[in-house]
Amino acid sequence: MGARVIIKAFITRNREVFAHGLVANMISSIGDLLAGATLGFMTNTLALLPGLMVLIPPAIGMRGNIFGALGSRLGTAMHIGTFEMTVRKGSVLRQNLESSIFLTMIISLLMGVFAKLIIDLMGFPSISIWAFIFISVLGGVLAGFVLIFVNIFVAYIGFKKGWDIDNFSAPIITAAGDIVTLPMLFLSAIIVLSSPEVIVFLFSVLFIIATFISLIFTVRSKEELTKRILIESIPVLSLCAILDIGAGLTIEHKLEELVTFPALLVMIPPFLEDANALGGILTSRLASMLHIGLIKPRKIPGGVEIENFAIILILSLWVFTLVGISSHLVALLLGLSSPGIWVMILISLLAGFLTIVALTVISYYIATLTFHFSLDPDNHSIPLTSSAIDFIGAIFLMEALFLIGVV
Repeated sequence: MGARVIIKAFITRNREVFAHGLVANMISSIGDLLAGATLGFMTNTLALLPGLMVLIPPAIGMRGNIFGALGSRLGTAMHIGTFEMTVRKGSVLRQNLESSIFLTMIISLLMGVFAKLIIDLMGFPSISIWAFIFISVLGGVLAGFVLIFVNIFVAYIGFKKGWDIDNFSAPIITAAGDIVTLPMLFLSAIIVLSSPEVIVFLFSVLFIIATFISLIFTVRSKEELTKRILIESIPVLSLCAILDIGAGLTIEHKLEELVTFPALLVMIPPFLEDANALGGILTSRLASMLHIGLIKPRKIPGGVEIENFAIILILSLWVFTLVGISSHLVALLLGLSSPGIWVMILISLLAGFLTIVALTVISYYIATLTFHFSLDPDNHSIPLTSSAIDFIGAIFLMEALFLIGVV
């Protein structure tokens, strides 16, 4: 009887986060499946542009890192009363949007350079550095402008309804990022394949110049919030790009085996991004709780933190079961081969459980450590957690395939 009362009280206290979280993650899963379908159809392009697979996880991850952190900052601004639904010069919303656009250009350029350097260091065949820069920057900027409007819409709805956007902004922004990022990368890759090398080179140089101009503009800007976001975010996002490239290398190493069952390629975006969506909910909630003093940075998490871990674990059972089922069904619908629905569910749940266990530890200590050192957890928690989960999730997913005997 006591356990039943405790469970009922737990569900009642967290009814809103379960309701918003489940709906948002369903939306996220649908978007991620569209991204997965795109990846499943990109097998020929991946073969024609060796090394491109290494760029896909960081490209997808950066959209979530930059714009997920934007959503988290806006959520915190609503909690502490500094948010206004206006884009006038100097407003919190305007400065956050500007910093996100500039970060997209800067980090996309760095991702292209890092991807080429790391893949050459590992001895894998790859396209030119100019092709990497062109695909990364053009795909990133096109996707970024779409996500700006998604963030404004989420902020408007949350502000108007009085909802806690920490409970649903990360999954929705993650889904939107997945829906637009892979098609934009695919479009950029097609342009590279159909254009003379000199055109790709010239546009890449233009992208580099535009990125440096935006960086100089920001440094000279009088908007302190914009500058602070960039100063705190660029080092973190650069590290995140390297971690995400590690995830890409992990998948690239198994690419020949994965194309045997393209359904596994369909699963990769929804698996990684749903894990990130769950991480976004957890880190956004932890960041807001730290800001308003509901929790304190401690070596061992307390009851409030553990309750939040339990929420994420419960949500993950639904999310990763759905990933396995839906990836299999989408593959069948598209005429792509699959190892079977039960195998897909088992892979997703096994890799998902291991990833979520790692997620709770990483999310808590990144949030509390950044807050302890007077850094804004909104600028660090989501990007670091997301990229760490991309890397760890890719490893666990490949290991689950091996343990179950699929590859």
